[in-house]
Amino acid sequence: MRGAAGDVSSVGCRVRDSAIPRHSIREMTAPARVPTFVANIGPLLSARSGRCGRCRVSGTRPRRPLPVGLFLLAMACGPAAPAATTTIPPTSLVVASGPPTAIVAASGSPTQVTLQTFDVPKGSGPHDVAPAVDGGVWYTAQLAGKLGWLDPKTGQTKEIPLGAGSAPHGVIVGPDGAPWITDGGLNAIVRVDPKTNEISVFRLPGQNVNLNTAVFDVTGKLWWTGQDGWYGSLNVGPPGSPGAGGTGRESNVGVYQAPRGAGPYGITAARSTAFEAHAFAVYYASLAGSYLGRVDIATGETTVIEPPTKGQGARRAWSDSTGVIWVSEWNAGQLGRYDPKTDQWKEWKLPGARPMAYAVYVDGFDVVWLTDWGANALVRFDPRTEAFTAFPFSLPNANVRQLLGRPGEVWGAMSGQDKLVVARI
Repeated sequence: MRGAAGDVSSVGCRVRDSAIPRHSIREMTAPARVPTFVANIGPLLSARSGRCGRCRVSGTRPRRPLPVGLFLLAMACGPAAPAATTTIPPTSLVVASGPPTAIVAASGSPTQVTLQTFDVPKGSGPHDVAPAVDGGVWYTAQLAGKLGWLDPKTGQTKEIPLGAGSAPHGVIVGPDGAPWITDGGLNAIVRVDPKTNEISVFRLPGQNVNLNTAVFDVTGKLWWTGQDGWYGSLNVGPPGSPGAGGTGRESNVGVYQAPRGAGPYGITAARSTAFEAHAFAVYYASLAGSYLGRVDIATGETTVIEPPTKGQGARRAWSDSTGVIWVSEWNAGQLGRYDPKTDQWKEWKLPGARPMAYAVYVDGFDVVWLTDWGANALVRFDPRTEAFTAFPFSLPNANVRQLLGRPGEVWGAMSGQDKLVVARI
């Protein structure tokens, strides 16, 4: 069922406590004009249950924000040694102690891959990453309520607090070159200006949808998923327009109920340059619903596409350059391939005794990359040979939940180790 769209208006606010670095924050709050529903918010489930272990899930109690005293104490003290840092204004850099760690993996494999890890401040809980325009890498510090930035040349980081109650999940770089964040704690889409660190907050109308991931479609509209059974859009205008970044004009928020309720997780925009049907559609994976959803970007309506394996737990999705959609199937431990032109599926079981396919990403050569929690490894899949190559992580419980890259690099966040990792190809 399609929900109504709300206009987003702008009001001013700022952080007032002197113990917290000051930022310019522009808040855009949409009126609650979507279908009403009762939010059931409760305890966290384990990763194997088919939900993000850190994200709010259905239950009986709402998530409580960190007490103010503890929040300010954490902001003032920073993480403990050896990665000693202090919370400072985001225009400065936080130096993480020790050089980056380089690990060469899988010698003799079809592609030589070097894995390199970088420390981030302890307690960050990095979740998603996005290579930045300036050569750095953005990451969501979910447990700290911050957006982080890493300089891969020096290993230095900076972290920008996003506000009380923040729990950022996903981050992508928009067509304007800025990081855009899906923040489940704030129930908002957040934009951070990469030059000034100004924070723009686009709150969703209604109750918390458990925001997950976002993508921009070909028109410049942002689409998001909410794991509690919602998906939607934020019309921020094309790059360079007065509406880009939420400044200069009002923006529109669309909120839609997902088929089968809870589950919307990873999301991708078809990258095909051909003008066949569905060439510019948006697709999302429903983890709890075990389907691939195709969203008509003109109407917001979803078409359910059933993978061959029932209850496979489609977790994340990514489009290759031809518009084919690749899906990580968490419950089944499989990689799925859906071709919109033929409406045909093909699936492959990942190697190993107990594969758990979490993240999926397709690079510029249309090679598919996944993370396998069962093997604690990065996995490469060559569609031409249909062969998998695994690159084990050197540390246990790496828990890499998402992948994103740029030419010659595939990046992820080791959420279980407070590190970022890059595969250099």
